[in-house]
Amino acid sequence: MTTTSQFRHVTVLLEEAVEALAVRVDGCYLDGTFGRGGHSRLILERLGPGGRLIGFDKDPLAITTGLELAAEDGRFVVVQRSFAELGEEVAVRGLVGQVSGILLDLGVSSPQLDDAERGFSFLNDGPLDMRMNPHVGQSAAEWLASADEEEIARVFKDYGEERFAKRMARAVVQRRAERPFERTADLAEVLKAANPAWEKNKHPATRAFQGLRIHINNELGDLERGLDAALEALEVGGRLVVISFHSLEDRIVKQFMRKHAKGEPDKLPRHLPVAVKAFEPRLKLLGKPQYASDEEVRANPRSRSAVMRVAEKLR
Repeated sequence: MTTTSQFRHVTVLLEEAVEALAVRVDGCYLDGTFGRGGHSRLILERLGPGGRLIGFDKDPLAITTGLELAAEDGRFVVVQRSFAELGEEVAVRGLVGQVSGILLDLGVSSPQLDDAERGFSFLNDGPLDMRMNPHVGQSAAEWLASADEEEIARVFKDYGEERFAKRMARAVVQRRAERPFERTADLAEVLKAANPAWEKNKHPATRAFQGLRIHINNELGDLERGLDAALEALEVGGRLVVISFHSLEDRIVKQFMRKHAKGEPDKLPRHLPVAVKAFEPRLKLLGKPQYASDEEVRANPRSRSAVMRVAEKLR
């Protein structure tokens, strides 16, 4: 049985992210991706007795770690739900427009990747699951058993940015007619054989696995919803800090922050006057995107693709 301490998680951009939050001793903060609590613990170190921190995570093992931390520190509470639902959680707690800072550390954590039983990795054979909360929704195996070839190809291409998505999807459908996919290594071998042009230092199934994981967990949809909710939850002067690990996530974050920094309303009513306030910026971009240092990348190679963006709420 997997335990919370069996797999080590190295928090990426730890000091940089918490520094960017500009933690006030009496502030209220949200860690939208608690994981194993690296960022949360450092935030708590900087909070005073009157400060508050709410952690979110879908993963049951992360929640177990969070409950242990909550038992140690009364300023912290953890909730098992996606950060996409932070708007509902903030509303229930009466904190809309009162949150001092929100941190989102996107993607999959090291313990999830390293635990073969979670089914995220093709490097370690395990059940083909991939759900961040294995008790909710379809597993990757269930989805692959029922999705049509066109839909599988779309997921590989749109979310995995896989050039040979159609060819790989065809191979999946042909093989599943003989027997269903149940293991990660089995799927990886089929994808590997269907990929005619292997990238240097990258497993041929990498992009397809990424696309499948993003789809199963609705990661991009959750991100869009979570960013919108974060903007409403923050107080004026509150900070939004987001760490992304691949171009699809970072593009969404960059476009969201730029749109609200330019003052572009979502929808303009036709033939009706629009208040000037609708064009006023709601966010201010703080600095340039930050990346992991050479030293951090050497110590933790998974940090090499991390990009951190920071914005402050204006209104």
